Amino acid sequence: MNAEVTVREGGELSVAGPVTIDNVVATVARGAALFSQENQVVDLAGVTEVDSSAVSMLLEWQRGTGRRRRQIYFANIPPKLQNLVQLYGVAELVPLAEARREPD
Repeated sequence: MNAEVTVREGGELSVAGPVTIDNVVATVARGAALFSQENQVVDLAGVTEVDSSAVSMLLEWQRGTGRRRRQIYFANIPPKLQNLVQLYGVAELVPLAEARREPD
C-alpha cells in the first residue's frame, strides 16, 4: 500500500497511510512534486505506519526545499516517527510547524 500525498486548500500537504521502505521513494517524489509554498507545511497526522525510511523522507524534503531557498515545516508528526527522529539525532533538522514564526 502506498502513502497518499495530497494538497489541501491553502497549499498545505497532507500525507496519509504507511511510509515505509516499500513506498518511501514514491512518497518522496510525489511530495516534492507538490511543493508550491514558500513556507511549505506538511501534515503527517494521517501517517499510519513508519520505519526508519520515513526519517529519510523528512530529511530529503528538507534538503529539497532548502536547495530552492524555501522552508518546510512538519505538523502532527506521529509519536513513533518523533522517536526515530530523536534516536537518529536529527531533531534539529526536522522543523516543526508549531515552532514556525509567522511574518509580522
